[in-house]
Amino acid sequence: MWKTVLRRVLIMIPEIIILSVFVFVLAKMMPGDPFTGSITPQTSPARIHELKVQAGLYDPWYVQYGRWITNLFHGDLGVSYQFKTPVADLIASRAGNTLWLSLVIVVLSYLFAIPLGIIAGRFENSKSDRVIQLYNYISYAIPGFVFYLLGLWLFGYVLGIFPTSGSVSIGAGSGFGYVMSRIYHMILPALLAALISTTSTCQYLRSEIIDSKTQDYVKTARAKGVPEKTVFNRHILRNSLLPIAAFAGYSITGLLGGSIFIETVFSYPGMGLLFINSLTNRDYSVITALVLLFGILNLIGTLLSDIILSIVDPRVRIE
Repeated sequence: MWKTVLRRVLIMIPEIIILSVFVFVLAKMMPGDPFTGSITPQTSPARIHELKVQAGLYDPWYVQYGRWITNLFHGDLGVSYQFKTPVADLIASRAGNTLWLSLVIVVLSYLFAIPLGIIAGRFENSKSDRVIQLYNYISYAIPGFVFYLLGLWLFGYVLGIFPTSGSVSIGAGSGFGYVMSRIYHMILPALLAALISTTSTCQYLRSEIIDSKTQDYVKTARAKGVPEKTVFNRHILRNSLLPIAAFAGYSITGLLGGSIFIETVFSYPGMGLLFINSLTNRDYSVITALVLLFGILNLIGTLLSDIILSIVDPRVRIE
């Protein structure tokens, strides 16, 4: 398996190179630039022109790409036009927030989705199943950002139970108080994101359980007099959870790059909010670095999912 993993990693190299070209070209095709928007009554057009020349924005795109990719190989992602700090340091300062929020969302999503999927699949067409199906239909129909805004309005502003922005309270200090403040700020966005993201996993697990009930190996086990609880736990549930385990790789890496809506609504200082702010301010160096990072995470998620599936099910071998 490790030889296959190594081969897949080597295949990812040209994919990343092609991705970097598309990312850089598309970023340069965006209207505007990071300096024009900074014009003030005290800033002359000549000064803006000078800044563009210094940044090399008048060079051909392939010259700029060559300079960018060369610096990238040296670990230099450039300097943010907006924050005036190295892009690598800027992303590193936000990555921790996104990482912890994403992990909490993934854990809560599976804690909610798996029991609901098991109940709905095992007791098909029961009252519990119908209630869970109704919840899934409603949560699937509501756009995520609308659900986040409603939750923020209700629990943040109306009830005042949770904070409405930030990742830590001012004056939280350090040590235990700091940790508790960070957890307190993550509870509401993580719960809302987990609740709205359980639908696909729950529905898929329910379908897998219902489908497994009709398989020949299940009928054989029942014909042999195996207790129903054993049939369900060892045959139906075990095989139904395999595809769910394979999705774990996509879930983890997908949330690292897909927390844009939840971070924007809650003003949570992670990579998603950084990406939105960079788009607004035409901060090309940050945009290209983040999009390239999100693309690499997606490739890693594909590989990670295959590895997890091959581990939980020895019959499967990644090719």
